[in-house]
Amino acid sequence: MARTLPKGTPMFLILFTIFSFSTSAAGGGFSKILSPAKLGLKREKLSHLHFYFHDIVGGRNPTAVRVAEAAMTNTSFTGFGAVVMMDDPLTVRPEVSSKVVGRAQGIYASAAQTEFGFLMVLNFAFMEGKYNGSTLSVLGRNTVFSAVRELPIVGGSGLFRFARGYAHARTHTFDIGTGDAVVEYNVYVFHY
Repeated sequence: MARTLPKGTPMFLILFTIFSFSTSAAGGGFSKILSPAKLGLKREKLSHLHFYFHDIVGGRNPTAVRVAEAAMTNTSFTGFGAVVMMDDPLTVRPEVSSKVVGRAQGIYASAAQTEFGFLMVLNFAFMEGKYNGSTLSVLGRNTVFSAVRELPIVGGSGLFRFARGYAHARTHTFDIGTGDAVVEYNVYVFHY
């Protein structure tokens, strides 16, 4: 049988008990709300980055290599099950010889059986200018034969700490013989 509080129990004691229980149940004391200023974060800004991604799978020095595949991958129209590790240069112009501003490092995998759709898990690791040492993290679906693909920016580091946004990818060139591709990226990202 439930017990009731005796008459005349002070209201502050009831509220204190409820507040104490809800605080310990919700966080157990391991978290707290912070002001962004405590971390030195100032005003949030929106930045636009533009670069070219060079996915080189052929030749003597590939920047993307297949590291795994399913038993059915080579008989699948879409290469379903193929997993590729990449360390692709990011340049200011479509020519691979133009200035390198970073690397696209991560994995893409053929994740669709009826169309060419990749799961992209990668970091844009920047090596030039004010973003040197900073990264943006991408996790999303890339239907490579669509004219424009939108991939989410899910985080970042360095100057892109707390980043969120999206990237538009547009194939600039694709060599059907080698599989090499140059992809133009326009990235829009909120960060502090």
